[in-house]
Amino acid sequence: MDITFYGATESVTGSCHIVRCNGHTVLLDCGLIQGSRKADKLNREDFPFSAKDIDAVVLSHGHIDHSGRLPLLCKRGYRGEIHTQNASADLIDILLKDSARIQEYDSDWYNRKRRKDGEPLREPLYRSQDAERVLKQVRGHRYGESFNLLPGIDIRFLDAGHILGSAIVELQLQEGEHKRVVVFSGDIGQYDTPIINDPSSVAQADMIIMESTYGNRHHRDRQSTIDELGEIIEKAHSDGGNILIPAFAIGRSQELLYHMGMQYEAWQLDNWQVFLDSPMAIEASRVYWDYPQLYDNETTRLRKGILDMPRLSNLNFSRSVEDSKAIANYKHGAIVIAGSGMCTGGRIMHHLRNHIPNPRTHVIICGYQSPGTLGGRLVNGEEEVKIHGKWVENRAQTHTVGGLSAHGDQADLMRWLNGFNGKPPIYLVHGNTGAKTGLRDHLRHEHDWPASIAQDAQVVDLISGL
Repeated sequence: MDITFYGATESVTGSCHIVRCNGHTVLLDCGLIQGSRKADKLNREDFPFSAKDIDAVVLSHGHIDHSGRLPLLCKRGYRGEIHTQNASADLIDILLKDSARIQEYDSDWYNRKRRKDGEPLREPLYRSQDAERVLKQVRGHRYGESFNLLPGIDIRFLDAGHILGSAIVELQLQEGEHKRVVVFSGDIGQYDTPIINDPSSVAQADMIIMESTYGNRHHRDRQSTIDELGEIIEKAHSDGGNILIPAFAIGRSQELLYHMGMQYEAWQLDNWQVFLDSPMAIEASRVYWDYPQLYDNETTRLRKGILDMPRLSNLNFSRSVEDSKAIANYKHGAIVIAGSGMCTGGRIMHHLRNHIPNPRTHVIICGYQSPGTLGGRLVNGEEEVKIHGKWVENRAQTHTVGGLSAHGDQADLMRWLNGFNGKPPIYLVHGNTGAKTGLRDHLRHEHDWPASIAQDAQVVDLISGL
């Protein structure tokens, strides 16, 4: 009975862990590695385990850094079931198909140059048919209901409050006379976030695997974040520019639209045209609408009284490529929400290329940016960035609004941890070095909590090693 850490150990992305119990092997998450220049090469390498040896996959939620290598896993021989929360099952339908299209598009783009140079062509990491195949293996479950995954392994999904369908995974393990409870946090959301519920409390665990994305930081409170957004919009209007918001299609896009509806008059949004330039975000918003039972109380009331909510009459859904290209005609007065959230691809790349040379352009960063991504370079204030292989002058005004992040900060993580009985050992994943070290030291020195940073390929014996 043990756990091996294979992903999100030396970086934030690529969540991937192996649980072995009672002769069975379970994979927790199978995420895409993102951000670094080596990411594509790393994603193409063999898994450090045989896909055919996996008995079951358990997925915490749909974000690509947790689910994005599932098509590759199945392509390399995995034929078992993939278990996740019901809403996540619907969302990964959208996310994996979109990821496959991006893989195909990127390969086509690179191969045009390779053909000219006489170089070998590059196959996409996986294709649309690979993503389609995965979806047939997905099984959805409700929050709070325990189910038997394999002999000696029971699973329960609890609301992580990160995005719709995001789950804390509780594993009840038994091998002979030995019983252990392992809790995998997945991604823990902020408390008091609009639309979705707060993270669920968990009382019992023998070991916790926990994310640490903002483990050494504190977000602004909700009202300060709303005030900050209003000030940015007012400044952009005064400058006569456009606002570009790289946003994750799942979670941030829906929350941004929620705030715009609620603050329509205060932010004087009638001065603007708002564009949701992401077919995936448009489709994901439909999924959000289809799961009212997962809303928090405020959003449940709002949904019932939707006709009383200020309408975004100036909201434009840019579904087609032509719709997206037409946004370039707006030299000022446009708020563009487009993917991807870390500016690693998608339509936001074209808008950034067109507009960041203009000092009147405002870019709002509202989610975590991995070092080395275009989003990370914008946050660092680099004066020249490479987009689609060409250097682009960056004179835009970039604002980082941490209070909109889907990840909880150190205070949120501690609030969740304080729901446990006692202080079970914690292994930290899913964070950069500073975040993991900061949270580990905070846990050890301020709370006398045994905490370690998970190392790549580290094996933890759940019987004798805890």
